[in-house]
Amino acid sequence: MKLEAINVEETIKSTRKLLDKDPNISPALKNSIKLLLVLVTLLLNHLGLNSSNSSKPPSSDPNRKKKNKVPGQKKPGGQKGHIGTTLQKFSDPDIIEKISVDKTTLPKGDYKDVGYESRQIVDIDIARVVTEYRAQVLEDDSGKRYTAPFPEGVSRPVQYGVNVKVHSVYMSQYQLIPYNRVEENFQDQVGIPISSGSIYNFNKDAYDRLEVFQAIVKSKLIESGLCHADETGININGKRRWLHCVSNNFWTYYLPHEKRGLDAMKEMGVLLNFKGILCHDHWKPYFKIDCEHTLCNAHHLRELERAWEQDEQEWARDTRDLLLQINKAVDDAGGQLTAADSMRYRQQYRDLLEKAQKECPPPDESQRKGKRGRLKRSKSRNLLERLADFEIETLRFMDDVNVPFSNNLGERDIRMTKVQQKISGCFRSMTGAAFFCRVRSYLSTCKKHGVRASEALRLLFEGKLPEFLNK
Repeated sequence: MKLEAINVEETIKSTRKLLDKDPNISPALKNSIKLLLVLVTLLLNHLGLNSSNSSKPPSSDPNRKKKNKVPGQKKPGGQKGHIGTTLQKFSDPDIIEKISVDKTTLPKGDYKDVGYESRQIVDIDIARVVTEYRAQVLEDDSGKRYTAPFPEGVSRPVQYGVNVKVHSVYMSQYQLIPYNRVEENFQDQVGIPISSGSIYNFNKDAYDRLEVFQAIVKSKLIESGLCHADETGININGKRRWLHCVSNNFWTYYLPHEKRGLDAMKEMGVLLNFKGILCHDHWKPYFKIDCEHTLCNAHHLRELERAWEQDEQEWARDTRDLLLQINKAVDDAGGQLTAADSMRYRQQYRDLLEKAQKECPPPDESQRKGKRGRLKRSKSRNLLERLADFEIETLRFMDDVNVPFSNNLGERDIRMTKVQQKISGCFRSMTGAAFFCRVRSYLSTCKKHGVRASEALRLLFEGKLPEFLNK
């Protein structure tokens, strides 16, 4: 790394050599300076991290610049077959305003009506709709009264309708709008007073109604051939907790938990019963699950980038390039390589890692101070050993059309949780986090099946579920 034309790594190396050669420096001072050099190295390594060589998000990159895209062969704009969103005329306008010709502006003569030209203005009308049910009351000769029954669900003198509940849950759980802003929206837009307690009750109602859905999504994930798993830290009332996610192209299941490991997986009730292929980021507890595994190569690419940029490991650069080459070859082949191509790339992979043993050797066993334990390794060495030991899991995407190159789907499914944390800062309680996770599981799953969030919530509050959940 260079700072104002100074090669920091070279400066540190030369400083270490001078320290070792100078006999006039006391051991205490020499150790102190070496400690400072270690701290400088650690700070520089941290300073050099960004979204391309670590798990840091792109938003944290300093002075990040957008990469210029290489001009393609396609013309700008929508491509052939693309379904656009151009505003079209509606065949059933709600209001029709007829405009007559002012005949006084026309030359003298006879005219006949031959039709009309139309133009439409598409607008919205956000308004409060109050439906009052007036149940007839009859009284017989003896004074006994008989009242017509109210429709099912109409149980109070005044209550909120389904649309209010749908809109409230949609804004708070899908659009991630805080409760007080949902209150303001109802008051400002339609003049309906609504409290945080009512919003909480709507969310709780949705949570309770989705108990059946949760059982369905868990069973579907257990029976599937491929699942993605990921987890992320969340703030619940100032305490560090974890949100776990298991998903695939059709189903999504979230669960908040106090712990990050196997206890949470047991409570989820999915992974410990799963026998398909699990895609994840090499977090060790996932390997306790008795199934086949495939590893996220997007993580590998970032780690290889760091090893090349910060540790100057040429094998890391070459392995990164090879993984990208294999991924392109798999895409070009329709998702799966032939046995011959697979073996050829696998041998290249092995040759690179074998060559890397010289460039990035294991620690010297002669430096061991005790008999037990594993000698500390550098980050680059740890990465090299992982790539070698988990070759099958790293390259599984070459040979199975259903296995992806990365865990992108799992990370994408969990991303909105981070957005919620940025907006609200935290969940107030584990209960609120549980509401969020179950409702978001439902809405994410519905979206994957082509059901819009508002329609999914409307069906839910009407006591129904989308058709795909009834199959």
